[in-house]
Amino acid sequence: MKIILQQDIHDLGLEGDTVEVADGYARNYLIPKGLALEATPKNLKMMEQKRRKIEAKRLRAKEEAEALKKKMEELVLLFRHKAGEEGKLYGSVTAMDIASALEEKGIVVDRRKIVLDQPIKNLGDFDVAVRIYPEVTATLRVTVAPEE
Repeated sequence: MKIILQQDIHDLGLEGDTVEVADGYARNYLIPKGLALEATPKNLKMMEQKRRKIEAKRLRAKEEAEALKKKMEELVLLFRHKAGEEGKLYGSVTAMDIASALEEKGIVVDRRKIVLDQPIKNLGDFDVAVRIYPEVTATLRVTVAPEE
């Protein structure tokens, strides 16, 4: 089924894009939640009129994301945790911990945008990717040190 996206959806497309998805996914999830419209001629015509506004909004959002990326790449987050003799942590540093540390520094980022395959469980320096916008990914320096 062809649909028009009303919002940016990760792994599917950006607002205003016309995409082909499974009928059930469109009818049971996307359309009822207001995330998409069926791609009828009437809806396609309406979306063409909105396209200029959407493009301007995307451009502004990307510029803001680039500025946030520069700000984030200058930061180094320091976490102090209890650790064993071999450098293994008693606990771990998770995406939620990183998001709350960023929030303390004045940067609000959804924890789901922090790309961390598994929690950090060792002492050391780590590079963590943060997906700010579809084409903008920042690399954040995270240092895990032992508690004193």
